[in-house]
Amino acid sequence: MSYKLKFIDLFAGLGGIRLGFEQACTDKGIDTECVLTSEIKPYAIERLKHNHQHENFVGDIFHVKNEDIPDFDFLFGGFPCQPFSAGGKRNGFADTRGTLFFEIERILRYKKTQGFILENVEGLVKHDIEENKGDKIGRTLKIILYKLEKELNYQVSWKVLDSVNFGVPQSRKRVFIIGTKTDNVSLENFNPKFKVLKDVLENEKKQ
Repeated sequence: MSYKLKFIDLFAGLGGIRLGFEQACTDKGIDTECVLTSEIKPYAIERLKHNHQHENFVGDIFHVKNEDIPDFDFLFGGFPCQPFSAGGKRNGFADTRGTLFFEIERILRYKKTQGFILENVEGLVKHDIEENKGDKIGRTLKIILYKLEKELNYQVSWKVLDSVNFGVPQSRKRVFIIGTKTDNVSLENFNPKFKVLKDVLENEKKQ
């Protein structure tokens, strides 16, 4: 029996990252298996359970111990964006939701997995920026990149992508941070399968 590429989907929302990943793997003839899903919003849980099979749906990842997480190859994490959004108070890591990035770090550190795909709002890029010093990114993103690159030893790339460039009929900018243990995957010519997010994003707008 061929090996299945295993992943966990944290802060899964409506499953957008998962959809793109699964379609890309299908195009390459790679079998995939979701071994753990985490989400706490009731409407998202309802849609996730309707659209996907979940043999291991855990709810709040904060309460899941490292040793209870199955082995996996890739981690997906659309960690809460309100702390970094221009529409919120922009408290960043001072907001308890902002600290959920460290749950991702905690799992990656323990499992030493092959790679990850993280997603957040465009506002994360310049959150807590030090003015008049010429910085292109803020201290919050610097902390995230330092943790991933220097402490966890991943090859990391990041880029702001706009859904309108990938077949979705609306502009929705998000920063994607990806990393693997072995290769630096450039996002400069990134062409993800975001066209499959059209229905997901349309449903999200209706909520």
